[in-house]
Amino acid sequence: MANENVSPAVMQRLLKEVAQYTKSPVEGMQLHVNEENVTDIIVDFEGPEGTPYENGLFHIKLVFGSDFPAAPPKGTFVSQIFHPNISKTGEICVNTLKRDWKPEHSLSHILSVIRCLLIEPNPESALNEEAGKLLLEEFEAFASRARLMTEIHSLNPKKAASKAAAAAAADAESGAAAASPRKDAKKLEKKKSLKRL
Repeated sequence: MANENVSPAVMQRLLKEVAQYTKSPVEGMQLHVNEENVTDIIVDFEGPEGTPYENGLFHIKLVFGSDFPAAPPKGTFVSQIFHPNISKTGEICVNTLKRDWKPEHSLSHILSVIRCLLIEPNPESALNEEAGKLLLEEFEAFASRARLMTEIHSLNPKKAASKAAAAAAADAESGAAAASPRKDAKKLEKKKSLKRL
């Protein structure tokens, strides 16, 4: 739907939502508004820390219909993700975007709910039954698979670079620490040999 097909009321509400979001964004979520079609918004979403998604950079697409705000936007993950409430095609199952929708829900609220979904999945309303079953029966296996999918499909380049730099620094530090006892031993040997003379 192009901008000219959007009612002035929908356009005004969306522009207001984007302006408010820009002033007070949700942590780790950045909006990209399509200027040719403001009803089509892409969100870059950093996986929340302490979750299997923490090193990921996910892309979510929100599409606001002509009946917005009476009807919720459609939310889909463009990035592949292993999560009980996100289907293999990216459809998001969260009550806020379904039966609990209220016209007063803001863009910030919608994105906060999606972020919370990654922190606290709901296996009882699973779109991805395999992920839901694994989450309920064997959390470590679920978390391992979710981390693997994140590394393969959605690795955050910034976090990967900082993680690599931290690993290199730790290696260098442990290398220096390992070299230090050798240097001390050589100095001690030198002192002993000088005493003999």
